[in-house]
Amino acid sequence: MISSDASRNDAGCSSHRDIPVAVLGATGAVGQRFIQLLENHPWFRVVAVAASEKSCGRRYADACSWKLATPIPPAVADLPVTPLDPARVSDYVQLVFSALPSDVAREVEPVFAEAGMAVSSNASAFRGEPDVPVLLADVNADHVRLLEIQRERRGWKGVLITNPNCTTSGIALVLKPLHDAFGVQSVMATSMQAISGAGYPGVPSFDILGSIVPWISGEEEKIEHESNLLLGSIDKGCQAPAGIAISAHANRVPVLDGHTVCLSIAFSNRGVEPGDVARALAAFADRSETAALPSAPRPPIRVLIERDRPQPRLDCSDASGMQIAVGRIRTCNLLDIRLVLAVHNTIRGAAGGSILNAELLVHEGWVS
Repeated sequence: MISSDASRNDAGCSSHRDIPVAVLGATGAVGQRFIQLLENHPWFRVVAVAASEKSCGRRYADACSWKLATPIPPAVADLPVTPLDPARVSDYVQLVFSALPSDVAREVEPVFAEAGMAVSSNASAFRGEPDVPVLLADVNADHVRLLEIQRERRGWKGVLITNPNCTTSGIALVLKPLHDAFGVQSVMATSMQAISGAGYPGVPSFDILGSIVPWISGEEEKIEHESNLLLGSIDKGCQAPAGIAISAHANRVPVLDGHTVCLSIAFSNRGVEPGDVARALAAFADRSETAALPSAPRPPIRVLIERDRPQPRLDCSDASGMQIAVGRIRTCNLLDIRLVLAVHNTIRGAAGGSILNAELLVHEGWVS
């Protein structure tokens, strides 16, 4: 859990204690991960949980079929589940986390932003909007400046940000220091994605046990598009993609948590060696904007030297699931360099990433 790991950065926490927050879609798989990670968070305190009508009015512990290894936090267990209505959440909540399905998020999240709340979303509903930042706080924190344009265009009192697709989170974080150092031109990405990425109940056991499913709806397109947004810039008030050629192959595998991705990378700087890549990854430090954020891992990327690592079961929980593990860095016979990364999909790639983004909003003064 983020709240209990010694590698979390607690600098500056004392000035931002006890910000009341709500979780939308709190009974689902990612919603449960939000609840788990927010327990004892040094800045945020869950005061409201919201979900679909079938759960409303019930105690959270009764409405939620809890699937995580740790128990439901006692402070949240007795909270009543409220409707997805900002007027019913709380008069003093400024920040909400969204774990809603994308079709529901498309309708609900703007209502909360219009009501004056900051929405940190895990849903994909607004990732394609030019004035909605797709954020990895330690990659493109400067993209929060889009929020001024967002408010002006939409007339919202609040704001809306979203984190990227869970697989993209790992890919973009690894590509960032390499793009800065050597200029990434093209990427071949093959993912082996855990079943928890499909939510609960997810993939039927009959379809996944003893097999690999070589298709995940929309996943390849998200990896290719969102990686370029994260590594791109802001131009004329919109996110300008980086222009990297990315070919993605997405596969569902019988692993509970943790996505593994094999990357082959071509650089504009010729002659890049595996040692150069390993040093650039190991030296990658968060931007100054994220230095005081409590959920930011130290370091963001861990380079492994074992010949059979990373592995999701062994490496995806490092730094409370917020760190990316990279190994098998070697030359590529087709491009320049190939490597393997592992990312915890429901923590770094989902709830934990959204929490880190929300901490950035606090740091930048969008939530107080």
